[in-house]
Amino acid sequence: MANSKKQTRKFKAEVQQVLNLIVNSLYSNKEIFLRELVSNSSDAIDKIRFKSLTNLEILDNDSKYYIKIIPDPKNNTLTVKDNGIGMTYDEILENIGTIAKSGTASFLEALKKSQDRLTPELIGQFGVGFYSAFMVADRITIITKHAEADIAYKWVSESNSSSYTIEETEKDSRGTEVILNLKSEEEREEDFTNEWVIKHIIQKHSDFITYPILMDVERTGTANEDVEILDKDGNKVQQAPQKVIKEETLNSMKAIWMRDKSEISEEEYNEFYNHVSHDYTKPLTHFHGRFEGTTEYYALLYIPERAPLDLFSPHQKHGVHLYCKKVFIMDDCKELMPIYLRFIKGVVDAPDLNLNISREILQHDALVKKIKNNLVKKVLDLLQNMDKEMYDQFYREFGRVLKEGIHGDKDNKDKIAELLRYQTTKSDGKYISFKEYVENMKEDQKEIYYITGEDFSLIQNKPHIESLKGKDYEVFLMADPVDEFVVQSLSEYDGKRLKSAEKGTLDTEEIDERKKEEFSSLFDHIKSKLDQKIKEVRPSTRLIDSISCLSGGEYDMSSYMQSLMKKSGQEPLNTRRILEINMEHPAVSRIKEIYDKDHNDESLDDFYNLLFNVALIGEGEKVDDSKKFSSAVAKLMAGGI
Repeated sequence: MANSKKQTRKFKAEVQQVLNLIVNSLYSNKEIFLRELVSNSSDAIDKIRFKSLTNLEILDNDSKYYIKIIPDPKNNTLTVKDNGIGMTYDEILENIGTIAKSGTASFLEALKKSQDRLTPELIGQFGVGFYSAFMVADRITIITKHAEADIAYKWVSESNSSSYTIEETEKDSRGTEVILNLKSEEEREEDFTNEWVIKHIIQKHSDFITYPILMDVERTGTANEDVEILDKDGNKVQQAPQKVIKEETLNSMKAIWMRDKSEISEEEYNEFYNHVSHDYTKPLTHFHGRFEGTTEYYALLYIPERAPLDLFSPHQKHGVHLYCKKVFIMDDCKELMPIYLRFIKGVVDAPDLNLNISREILQHDALVKKIKNNLVKKVLDLLQNMDKEMYDQFYREFGRVLKEGIHGDKDNKDKIAELLRYQTTKSDGKYISFKEYVENMKEDQKEIYYITGEDFSLIQNKPHIESLKGKDYEVFLMADPVDEFVVQSLSEYDGKRLKSAEKGTLDTEEIDERKKEEFSSLFDHIKSKLDQKIKEVRPSTRLIDSISCLSGGEYDMSSYMQSLMKKSGQEPLNTRRILEINMEHPAVSRIKEIYDKDHNDESLDDFYNLLFNVALIGEGEKVDDSKKFSSAVAKLMAGGI
């Protein structure tokens, strides 16, 4: 409950840290603060406009929406005023600068990566736009009244202060006023009370705001220029020119997505992308379409040039805004774009939507599902038709997210598979498609081989692929955690089965059955000694140079998947693997000689453990007992095998 007396409240420590960084950052493009304040006003009007669809009384006969900018050079202030929904006491505390909700730690980490240089992308992405005003203001005052409340509130904070005050105040109508007491012109670098400076900023950053952005300007004219004044003889009287105040609209308010593509310049497309995405780089490309049929809707969708810093954050929002007849509905419409395309930004306007819409209705609305299916098809087609250079750039940024669609979108799995790219044992660091892999397959090769792991340097040198390399077979190197789900869902491509290089048996080499029989007693003995660590010992068809490796059954979990589960705090079941031994290796022949001479030779236990630990190391895992392992290696080095 609000207290009618003035309260002084401290910023949270982490919020204060972010504030200090914003105010004292190296960021030079300080004009961005006005864009953020205007966007906040636009959001506030969106909210009351949406509420009024089901509750007209909330407007209280004030349905002419506006955002007004009031420069005052004499007092060195700049005010941004709107008749949006306003804020309650609790909303002021929660919403003024959404730093804490957007992830303070993530913001600070991102700022550190950018070498403490604040960028427009950081401001937009982490919701700290309101506080960007402190770059140009010594003091900020907010006067706000919620549309459904009787009490208005005033919030005040000084630049570099660790606190703010909040108290009840008087305000006749709903909405919010943000009053900036500007720093000296030397500190703020531009005169933000200058009419032409303000116009330039609005036209550059906020031209597509749906509501009129108004400003009173002084012009030379006549007091009654719309009225013709006549003398007693009926002759027109020339009025003396004088200074008059006129209210001008600074933005075009054009719904760009409803305009014809031929009328829109690339610069206008880019400006709208900046506005809708809070990303102030150019987009990689876009799709603009009008869909007709049983229903009609518009879509303007963008693919960013760079992945946002919070792309894998659980709090990351979808980028598609939903409108109905140019009425804003919601800004993160997950129902229009699957999660693996969450990087898509833009607008969809569906005039036939039920205006009394909710998340629950959207999830089950047949029209929304149809729109989603069409949009996904258009996005995938857009990716498919990119030239190689542009697609390579896209894939570097978003390939990891796109892979999620193989598991999550069964209807488009085949299309997404065409878009996947991987490095291989023969691609020399370049990424190739499944189609290219199949075209490069050897005549006697029947399967598509892959291996998963934590990084390329590890998996391209795994002993499991030695015989595949020996046959000159290409192997996909899959080093993303999501690849484990890709291969679970994509069992084949173009009629060729996907085959793990570390699971099941490989048909690359024939086992010498006579030699296998000779080694069977030794392998049984190794199994008995390592029974708690492995489930089987068998001769390997994978190894050429290495002495041993660990493999899994055809339907077992891969070693990388086991590792991922352990890192997430889960304990995978049936983790014992198969120890494969290279019967052609001279060290294995020597171990067999010792075993044949004396089954109880004390050195055998060391050798068996070495075989197991060498196999563990080959998978990038740690040995069970590093001290014991080191001791065994030292003994081996001293005495030879």
